[in-house]
Amino acid sequence: MIAQLILTALLFGVLLYAWSEYRRSPVIGNLSFLAALAGLDFVWVPSHATRLAEWAGVGRGVDLVIYIWVMISWILLLNLHLKMRAQLELITALARTIAISNALQALKDDGRSNPPQVPSSGGDLAALQSRHREDDARS
Repeated sequence: MIAQLILTALLFGVLLYAWSEYRRSPVIGNLSFLAALAGLDFVWVPSHATRLAEWAGVGRGVDLVIYIWVMISWILLLNLHLKMRAQLELITALARTIAISNALQALKDDGRSNPPQVPSSGGDLAALQSRHREDDARS
């Protein structure tokens, strides 16, 4: 009975999270809400989990819950990994842009009358570097 009360409190926390998340992401809010309701059903009527597990071909209800939990955990881990990778790529592009901008500003401050333009891709960066070498060779 104590475990049921603790799990119920945790699942009500998930319901609160689903309600607050619904404004930002309706899909996540709805899925969290449904998962919490299913969890409450399984906590208070464990035979429902057992019947669903038998229907799915799994021996016990608790096994089904664990399998689903592992799958959801892997999906969340993959999602976090992909988001982190996108953020790292964005930071890299930002740092590259700032570094090039600072280098161009330094060229302007050195008194060069016609500094090269900011490159938009790797090919433009090579052209910028070769023009910079030519300018240095002339000086």
